[in-house]
Amino acid sequence: MANVVLKNEQELTLMREAGRLLASVFSYLDALIVPGATTMQINDWAERYIVDELKARPASKGQYDYQYVLNASVNHVVCHGVPSEAQALKSGDIVNVDITLEKNGFIADSSKMYLVGDVKPIAKRLVDKTYEAMWEGIRTVKPGATLGDVGHAIQRHAEQNGYSVVRDYCGHGIGREMHEEPEVLHYGKPGKGLVLKQGMVFTIEPMINQGKAKIKTKKDGWTVVTSDKTLSAQWEHTVAVTAEGVEVLTLRDEECSMLNIDLN
Repeated sequence: MANVVLKNEQELTLMREAGRLLASVFSYLDALIVPGATTMQINDWAERYIVDELKARPASKGQYDYQYVLNASVNHVVCHGVPSEAQALKSGDIVNVDITLEKNGFIADSSKMYLVGDVKPIAKRLVDKTYEAMWEGIRTVKPGATLGDVGHAIQRHAEQNGYSVVRDYCGHGIGREMHEEPEVLHYGKPGKGLVLKQGMVFTIEPMINQGKAKIKTKKDGWTVVTSDKTLSAQWEHTVAVTAEGVEVLTLRDEECSMLNIDLN
């Protein structure tokens, strides 16, 4: 707990603004992620929008020597898919677009799954159930709950639906730095782990595989894929622990109307 940075109300106000701006990036990209678009085009569109329109900084660019603004992880790519001019999206693909944005010294982090063209029901189900699993985790967040509660809720939903949870990657605290304490596992046992306190801000970003949880990293040192070549999906939000429960700092416009979720 000593290394977890609690945010005060002034800092949370700045983080809300970073989250709001990041949500708008996805709204901008929604009409552009279609069959024929390359993952590098998506990267370039996002960069121009963040820099020119939002007057913000793409926080991933230059982080850990990474050259790009986002990750675009297609089909069996679990995470860290590197944008490429040679990779054009095809009808039937599913793609996770993971973006970070810094404004006024604070960083927001979020990712969204896109269904490209005509996607098979088996792929859509994975995407939908992964989204539900993320929200199951978000619902548990409140003062006095534990990170084990969050992980258990996600794991239970994924496994009940026949999927596996990737254990090699996790969510993380976030604020002035992209990666802060604590680590947020997407599996766990109720009542175990760090007790949540008001002012904690972290990401919840489960990676759920259609097949086994085992993964491997490709020779580029970034791209992580499922070992059995089955599909993988991921969603991510940045959330804050409030006195009442939880606030989703990166909530997108369509979620406000689509989701009738009582988070308290």
